[in-house]
Amino acid sequence: MLVPVVAAIAYLLTFAAIFLWLPLLAVLVVVTWPFDRNRRIAGRFLRLLAAFATWTFPYWRIRIEGAWPADDRAYVVVSNHQSILDIFMLSRVPREMKWVAKKELFSIPWIGWMFRLSGDIPVNRGQAASGRDAMARAREYLGRGMHVMLFPEGTRSRDGKMLPFKPGAFKLAIDAGVPILPIAIHGAAEGMPKGSPWVRPARVRARLLAPVETAGMGEDDVARLTAEVRGRIEAAVLELQAGSAVAAAPAAPASR
Repeated sequence: MLVPVVAAIAYLLTFAAIFLWLPLLAVLVVVTWPFDRNRRIAGRFLRLLAAFATWTFPYWRIRIEGAWPADDRAYVVVSNHQSILDIFMLSRVPREMKWVAKKELFSIPWIGWMFRLSGDIPVNRGQAASGRDAMARAREYLGRGMHVMLFPEGTRSRDGKMLPFKPGAFKLAIDAGVPILPIAIHGAAEGMPKGSPWVRPARVRARLLAPVETAGMGEDDVARLTAEVRGRIEAAVLELQAGSAVAAAPAAPASR
């Protein structure tokens, strides 16, 4: 009985924060506009809201493993996509990234307005022209040193299993001449299952993997790069899954 009560409180706190964040974000965009073309400050302020949502529900046990690369290059960041919780959790990563997301999200009152204010990139899935415009904008960000985040599966998995990766993110990285930074996620599907409005207790892990270089690659390398990165993420997800199973297993009784 306690979990639903805590979940209700978490929702109330999150919605209250959303209503507070929008006017503050709008002011921040105006103040920083003259010197922050990438809206880095506004973006980090929005990610703080998403991270706050993860802290309101204590039954989520969230851990982010690995470290961001020490260099100052821009990255195309890619991850498997299990649930909306992925977005909240990855907002804890201490780097600003502009997110490429479906256009419908940008039409949601209040939340969608914040996406636009922070400079995130809408894309109308299924429309080639919209995809080209989104990739062009993403490449502009990368050219100015800003990281771009995409989910190559294109949608959330219902059962947590990885779907095929679409090539757009990998073509973008090759065209822009920047590396790929893969991230593996496990457990988010249990925390916010697709098709359900309710949060649930879960052990959620994200692991930042080693960058994958794209120097010297061309159009013919897109498929190979896509398969390679997907394979790395899938292997890491299996490792995270095995680690979570061991952590959740009951301790063996002490021998006498």
